[in-house]
Amino acid sequence: MTLIKSISGIRGTIGGTVGENLTPVDAVKFAAAYGQWLKGVYPSEPYKVVIGRDARPSGDMIQSLVMQTLIGQGIDIIDLGLSTTPTVEVAVPMESAQGGIILTASHNPKQWNALKLLNHKGEFLDAEAGASILEIAQNERFDFSAVDELGLITQNDTYIDKHIEAILALPLVDRAAIKSCGFRVVVDAVNSTGGIAVPRLLKALGVQTIEIHCTPNGQFPHNPEPLKEHLTDLMEAVVDHKAHLGFVVDPDVDRLAIVDEKGDMFGEEYTLVAVADYVLSKTPGDTVSNLSSSRALRDVTHAQGGRYRASAVGEVNVVTMMKETSAVIGGEGNGGIIYPELHYGRDSLVGIALFLSHLAHLDISVSRLKARYPFYAMSKNKVALTPDLDVDQLMETMAQTYQASESVNTVDGVKIDFENSWVHLRKSNTEPIIRIYTEATDQQSADDLALRFVNELKELAGI
Repeated sequence: MTLIKSISGIRGTIGGTVGENLTPVDAVKFAAAYGQWLKGVYPSEPYKVVIGRDARPSGDMIQSLVMQTLIGQGIDIIDLGLSTTPTVEVAVPMESAQGGIILTASHNPKQWNALKLLNHKGEFLDAEAGASILEIAQNERFDFSAVDELGLITQNDTYIDKHIEAILALPLVDRAAIKSCGFRVVVDAVNSTGGIAVPRLLKALGVQTIEIHCTPNGQFPHNPEPLKEHLTDLMEAVVDHKAHLGFVVDPDVDRLAIVDEKGDMFGEEYTLVAVADYVLSKTPGDTVSNLSSSRALRDVTHAQGGRYRASAVGEVNVVTMMKETSAVIGGEGNGGIIYPELHYGRDSLVGIALFLSHLAHLDISVSRLKARYPFYAMSKNKVALTPDLDVDQLMETMAQTYQASESVNTVDGVKIDFENSWVHLRKSNTEPIIRIYTEATDQQSADDLALRFVNELKELAGI
């Protein structure tokens, strides 16, 4: 069982020993640290925090603990109940709140949960803020309010609808064109809050929807990470129902994957590529994704006359670079769409609306849309680390080996760009491993490149 503390929040498995798992004590301690930090950064009353959760079984318990802790610090709570990560992000500035907390472990199995922390803009905290909260939690420097100064909890279940209304109001969401196409779509929401939000959005867009695994009870019917090997039910349902496509989201609805009319994966890397292609065709500009995302976004951006940039891995890093470069669209290759016109956060709902608008404007099938884009294949591997290994020195040696002959980026680990392929080596923040991501113009080449660097790392490390 595991408890992981990082600058982005705290996550772990439910039950077990305090300090080693996400127990009620750990949830209260970290919530109190966030509340203490918030009151120090925003020294004005009244304090307000928006809270929502996905549908996993521990959510109600963790949310109750977090809310009661914060009202004990004199902070008012806007309780969205069952919600999505992007919905909470949208709600924070709408409520003029100082922050927000999403209770979700994203794509992790149901025994996991987490506190994801937001600032007053509804965006994830930066490294400095996260480090401050970790320090407060470690030192247990908490002040609580007197009885007449306790916060209040207000329930508000309207924000999924408000989120959808904001999406429908976007100029690039062509509701009329989508409705005229008569799309028939299968939705797999992994029995979490996407089962509430996605069908509601599709209905508003005039799309016929077939729902599978859309009961928000947190009993995930398959591994909740939206990867091909987990989506047999969706692939079969698209074919059986003669649907135009299928959508699948993760438990907190910030990752979007697509299945074409043949029951084949569109590829989660290509979710962002297709949406960016549409956005750039209407609003020319620049794009950003992280160093481990597909080259296809770069190719599409250049074809549209824009400039592509790659950030360090992590949503907050992508958002920072998007702001610095005024990018019109960005995100991560795991199916995360960040559309600044709405908000700076990964959002499957806006991704769905923009993707369907793109498809409607082109009037082609999903498989034909995929064929328009340059083909790349990825391979994802890892090397286990020994406790005494100097990983930083290992990475530096690898960078020096290739700097003379190839383009090397050391912003986040080591990324080496070859003419028709690349490899990204980076130390995991959550496991004692080095991740090895490769991409090439065919799967065999990507796999061979990955094996080559696995062997090179092992040889250098003496493993």
